[in-house]
Amino acid sequence: MPKKRRHLTVARDDAGRVRQPPPRHARHIAVDHPRYKWVALSNTTLGTLIATVNASIVLISLPAIFNGIHLEPLQPGNVSYLLWMLMGYMLIMAVLVVTLGRLGDMWGRVRIYNAGFLIFTVTSVVLSLDPLHGGPGALWLIGWRVVQAVGGAMLMANSAAIITDAFPARQRGMALGVNMVAGIAGSFIGLVLGGLLAEWDWRSVFWVNVPIGLAGTVWAYRSLHEAGLRRPARIDWWGNVTFAVGLTALLAAITYGIQPYGGHTMGWTNPSVLAGLTGGVAVLIVFWLVETRSDDPMFPLRLFRNAAFAGGNAATLLGSIARGGLQFMLIIWLQGIWLPLHGYDYANTPLWAGIYLVPLTVGFLIAGPVAGYLSDRFGARPFAVSGFIVMAASFAGLLVLPTDFGYPLFAFLVFLNGLGGGLFAAPNTSIIMSNVPPEARGAASGMRATFQNAGMVLSIGVFFSLMIAGLAGSLPRTLTSGLTSRGVPTGPAHAAAALPPVGTLFAAFLGYNPVKQLLGPHLLAQLSPADARTVTGREFFPHLISGPFHRGLVVVFALAIAMSLVAAAASLIQGRTKPDSSQGDTLRSRSRWTAGPTSRPPRPASGRAVGAVGPGVRRPRCRAAVGGRACPGRRRRAGP
Repeated sequence: MPKKRRHLTVARDDAGRVRQPPPRHARHIAVDHPRYKWVALSNTTLGTLIATVNASIVLISLPAIFNGIHLEPLQPGNVSYLLWMLMGYMLIMAVLVVTLGRLGDMWGRVRIYNAGFLIFTVTSVVLSLDPLHGGPGALWLIGWRVVQAVGGAMLMANSAAIITDAFPARQRGMALGVNMVAGIAGSFIGLVLGGLLAEWDWRSVFWVNVPIGLAGTVWAYRSLHEAGLRRPARIDWWGNVTFAVGLTALLAAITYGIQPYGGHTMGWTNPSVLAGLTGGVAVLIVFWLVETRSDDPMFPLRLFRNAAFAGGNAATLLGSIARGGLQFMLIIWLQGIWLPLHGYDYANTPLWAGIYLVPLTVGFLIAGPVAGYLSDRFGARPFAVSGFIVMAASFAGLLVLPTDFGYPLFAFLVFLNGLGGGLFAAPNTSIIMSNVPPEARGAASGMRATFQNAGMVLSIGVFFSLMIAGLAGSLPRTLTSGLTSRGVPTGPAHAAAALPPVGTLFAAFLGYNPVKQLLGPHLLAQLSPADARTVTGREFFPHLISGPFHRGLVVVFALAIAMSLVAAAASLIQGRTKPDSSQGDTLRSRSRWTAGPTSRPPRPASGRAVGAVGPGVRRPRCRAAVGGRACPGRRRRAGP
């Protein structure tokens, strides 16, 4: 008798070819291995963490960096260097994440992600080797930070899509929660880490990325595999160019809008700023028109037809603006006012500001994974909404807090804010990523990251403008009266009080006492020793700006409350289509065709859909009907 053949189950790729098993000597975990999803989660979380830590680690280390390259940041001509060191990285991230996410859909998400890890690591080495001083040294750092942001955008644009591909729907919220909280908490971990490293050597702020980047790059190239749908398409050059030009012009104009111009405290009347705002909006309108007519758009506007996807991205943008404004305001509050009033030297305030903000990070780390896990069981929407409500409550508490507060209450309020952010981050990402077809997950991940990074840049323009407007009304009068009360002549006191409020704000942000620089050694020598010690001491400048600063803080936090509540309402929006609940179309389920919300059955060369029959003839809607069994749902006639 002939031998009975054994029936083997084989895995197939996108084209239906049998996928060969990896050799036994291979040390990496294959994509169909049960542990692969945890490898993908751990590596992408490391990539997201290092990208976001790098944004804030420079922010807290700016005094040490400017001292290291011998550049005085408070001189009028150097304010632009300061702003671009702060915002250049985030601006490039906001502009490129959609394009790089779309390229991930076309060329492979893992391929783009791995290249991002390599670029990020190499640029970290170059940044630490800055050989120049003064303005050229600052330009070296700004230019290479822009290149580094390209690598960071590659990581951010594809990490959520790789996780969505690797994890089933029942675990996706937990996985995205870990990744998102690592990213958001990274911006606050960088504050503490930057403060510690800046005390040692400013170059170490960039050195710290090198060993982590090398390990992550080698690990990514050896362990990550393409597990999602790859959709061949042409690059949408017009869409990419119009989007990059329009968004860059808009965000750059906002950056320069907070600088003084022509005797005004801010530059919103500057013709260049007005041209950037109007031109940026006009180019973005052209971008919208281009994308509606493109066969392969880099920014698939059709995704916004899903109300849940649109609402989730709106909530991301509003939450990012509110959270970014909070971060900058708290740093100014601590470094410029509270810490000097409590006996801390200005040179040490960056480090201690990061330490005193640890409860904010702890709140994120506690709530994020828990919210992600629970959202898999009970739904994402309630957690996203409750997170924003908790954030609004924490802003209300900070709004009524006195400038010279007691730390336990302050720690509780910032912990509550972090808790709200953690409750929102993972469920919101799950809402967005589960409402797109598998072949568009890279673009959707890039869109979400664009709204998040653009919100951070917008927060600087919005909140700094509000704060500067509040300071401009009362700060000059307060400075003049405070200086004249200590023996400074009226003329020099008026001249010192004419310092643009943005300079005072950045002095507080960087932990500087600008009074010594404003008055100069000649005028200080004319004062009595007691008055000279008072005006240049730790408490004089914080006392002067605390009242005007708190009035501006009330306006800033009131707007943050409003944004949080609107974001909570946006998170309640539900789409008409059923969220995608597939495994991610991974190689574990290649034997069947998985349809996304906008997918179509494959067509043969004849142009008729596979399985279609002649006009007027009914066709089965599932395989069970072929065997004579009934299928759920109604039948329909097949079209030609």
